[in-house]
Amino acid sequence: MPLKVAIQMDPIGPIDIDADSSFRIAEEAQARGHELFYYTPDKLAYSSGRIMAKGWPLKVRREKGNHFKLGKEQEIDLADWDVVWLRQDPPFDMSYITTTHLLDRIHPDTLVVNDPFWVRNYPEKLLVLDFPDLTPPTMIARDLNTLRQFKAEHGDIILKPLYGNGGAGVFRLEHSDRNLASLHELFAGINREPLIAQKFLPDVSNGDKRIILVDGEPVGAINRVPAAGETRSNMHVGGRPEKIGMSERDLEICAAIGPLLKEKGQIFVGIDVIGDYLTEINVTSPTGIQELERFDGTNVAEKIWLAIEARKGK
Repeated sequence: MPLKVAIQMDPIGPIDIDADSSFRIAEEAQARGHELFYYTPDKLAYSSGRIMAKGWPLKVRREKGNHFKLGKEQEIDLADWDVVWLRQDPPFDMSYITTTHLLDRIHPDTLVVNDPFWVRNYPEKLLVLDFPDLTPPTMIARDLNTLRQFKAEHGDIILKPLYGNGGAGVFRLEHSDRNLASLHELFAGINREPLIAQKFLPDVSNGDKRIILVDGEPVGAINRVPAAGETRSNMHVGGRPEKIGMSERDLEICAAIGPLLKEKGQIFVGIDVIGDYLTEINVTSPTGIQELERFDGTNVAEKIWLAIEARKGK
């Protein structure tokens, strides 16, 4: 039976329909006969005990520059819908966190994907702390002297905002680099959040593997290779996606984290693996399903909807 599906995402107009995972999820939902409604996070509201959203009925089509059609703007009660997709991009700030608190109030009667309680409590760079045997040496700290001690111990490190995304604000500090204090000062002037430091993994030159898990099970991987002269492999900053398989170590990592992801309602997850190490578990707005479909022919969007439909008994 068709589902009523609301998608909370960033503005749909500028998206790249050949790369955007939200578009592919919507496209597959539409092909399966589900009804779509689209709204942006600023249109979500609590009103007299109800969680409301102002937005538009949505139709999508794979036609560049003409990839969506909106119906008449209306306000809906999200409790009347079967599924809500939490798909706006980070940063994982108080605005983002507030949307998870509001959507908590309708879940699980309305299935929110991913489960907003655990999205809030398992942001990408923090959930990995539950698996120290799988990750490179890592520190989360605000204090400059504490970060200096970590760099003194490990020499070549990556420093980045704890709640950043898309490769923004990621710095490599090599053994002789003297910019830690300046970067700390820069970040401290922006916000009061801690920083995360990790030992640099030279294997990143061979790529940063994005592995997609659906309901706790790995369904495939793509490799993201940094551009020449670049440390970051994120596709937002020029990383090149390549076809790649999953190693025994990749499967070992997935077996360790998969049951927890399934238990906590994280249906669509993308993890980052460099060499033998897990570096991030992306639950907020993971990407990569279109690249995987092109490389391997794996319809990840179909697998995601099969998992959702099973949970809704459809």
